[in-house]
Amino acid sequence: MNNKIIYFFLVLLLLSCSKNEITTDTLQTYITQKSHLAKDEVIACAASDKNNTDVSYIFYYPILGATNIQYFETESVNSDKNDFTLYNKVSLEKEDVFNGYLQRFVRESKNEVWSIVTYESNNKLHISNPIRLKNSSKPTEWSTSVSIDTSTPLMPKFSWGDGKVKENAIYFQVVTNSDNDLLSGTYTYDKWFQYYKTGNVVLNVTRDSPPILIKNKEYHFTMMGVSEDNWVNLVIQKQFIGK
Repeated sequence: MNNKIIYFFLVLLLLSCSKNEITTDTLQTYITQKSHLAKDEVIACAASDKNNTDVSYIFYYPILGATNIQYFETESVNSDKNDFTLYNKVSLEKEDVFNGYLQRFVRESKNEVWSIVTYESNNKLHISNPIRLKNSSKPTEWSTSVSIDTSTPLMPKFSWGDGKVKENAIYFQVVTNSDNDLLSGTYTYDKWFQYYKTGNVVLNVTRDSPPILIKNKEYHFTMMGVSEDNWVNLVIQKQFIGK
């Protein structure tokens, strides 16, 4: 009888452990499992949809060879953003941006949280900085308001303002062709960027040498104004013609 009772409690203990392993799919657990990998970063930010603030996009730059791309989030914005045990893995749909040069997770929820993107590459575990979703409290402003100075042939200079929310810490600029292929991707602290001069560029994700623009050909400019907590306050999109 005693042996049966002991066996019964051992089974309950094993079942309890198994259940905990399944449900505790936290970022800290994942990092511990991958402790043999060197740590690196992920460039990531988030914005709300232009027409539906219940939809948020978590953008990230996947370096070539990135695998096991994952998304984690806290239960609320009141959680400690630096406590990785509070981030749970969430399965979200992924979409290509600029024909796959960037990617984004698509999240549909009113709830604001802290989120983190991870992936693996070249024996490294890449982890983004915490991203504060503000889709309800400070939805992203979408605009076409940008000044384009074409006085230097085929080297347009783009200048913009901060929009309604004056909390931008850095600006991400993308120039694409009419097929939406990324030609250049740069970050500045200034509210201007000239194609293709990198004197004020503080971070560059352009992989290849950008091509010389072609006169009378259609191009597109995209700018994201990003706050210190990696929320996109402003998105500017504008078509222009090479001059």
